[in-house]
Amino acid sequence: MANPSKELKVRYQQDLMIWRTPLLRAGLLTLLFLYILSPVIWESFVVTKFLDDIGLTMTTLNYAGVFAVGAIGLNLLTGYTGQVSLGHSVFVGAGAYFAAYAGSTWDLPFIVWLPGSLLVGFLIGFIVGPLALRLRGNYLVVVTLGLVFLGDHIFRNWKSVTGGSTGVSVTGASLKIGPIDFRNFEVFGHEFEKSQSFFWLIWGFVALVALLVKNIVRTRPGRALQAVRDRDIAAEIIGVDLLHYKTMAFAISSSIAALAGALFGVLQSFISPIDFGLLVAIQYIAIIILGGMGTIHGSIIGALVLGSLPRLVENISRDYDLPGVSGDQGGIGGILSISSLNHIIYGILIAAFLLLEPRGIAGIWMRIKTYFKTWPFSY
Repeated sequence: MANPSKELKVRYQQDLMIWRTPLLRAGLLTLLFLYILSPVIWESFVVTKFLDDIGLTMTTLNYAGVFAVGAIGLNLLTGYTGQVSLGHSVFVGAGAYFAAYAGSTWDLPFIVWLPGSLLVGFLIGFIVGPLALRLRGNYLVVVTLGLVFLGDHIFRNWKSVTGGSTGVSVTGASLKIGPIDFRNFEVFGHEFEKSQSFFWLIWGFVALVALLVKNIVRTRPGRALQAVRDRDIAAEIIGVDLLHYKTMAFAISSSIAALAGALFGVLQSFISPIDFGLLVAIQYIAIIILGGMGTIHGSIIGALVLGSLPRLVENISRDYDLPGVSGDQGGIGGILSISSLNHIIYGILIAAFLLLEPRGIAGIWMRIKTYFKTWPFSY
């Protein structure tokens, strides 16, 4: 006679497997294939040449990868723990400035300054986290909004570290891991361009962070975070330590944001306070709302869409005369700049998805998948 408890244990273990079906495993192999070969074949096909023409270059994908890392961290805090934060850009900035100072000024190796950026972000989040115990909803939004202005003040006035309003260079930061140097990446004597080597570096971290957070939310701590999000008082009654889990959510989220900032710094080569202001924080909020709050893949999809949007708008405005937009083919005289147009689009997308599809693109995908799974009984 079969042992019911053993069968339940086996079924539970199978449910915990990320790649538990042949289709998912095939998807994993496809993603691995794209990760390895995309930089090599990017200019080899007509489609990719068309994408280059409209501005969706390898560099654009690299920026989208940086946004994906930061968005996954924010989704852990907002989507899974229910702590709405507008201060995410401060953690990103802290990681970027630490990379600039430790990597360029102190000339520390990559395997030292990158974990250092994570540690700096973790410590800031660990300090901010306990403040969230007494706050939620709009009150937490206001406090984290104040954090943005505090961070901007520090970035502009701590000139010995940040360079003040003029910014600081990150070109001297080492990117060597053993024999591999992502600034001068060679394979079998073939030297790759910076955008190609950075693709492997950045999207490798996207995969690692996504796998890390996916495993966090599927375990007991992850279920505790979601209990805090849904009903924090009920979660406390059943034994969830709100102070511990909220603090750790802030700390882990901010350390991931600092990682995104460090990658942003070496990709951009030069950073200034304007790169980590309120508009950047809103951009991260827009990414997780568009992609889908409470989903890892939604963060990546949202980053790909909104990370590519500014370059797409810029190239469209370059080739066509957009009414009321200055800096396009029509020349000057418009009431909007291209940057302002991007911000308006962000606002429209946030409002549209919150009203029409709160679960974002990930929610649309789930409905499509459920429809075909239950067909012909779906309606």
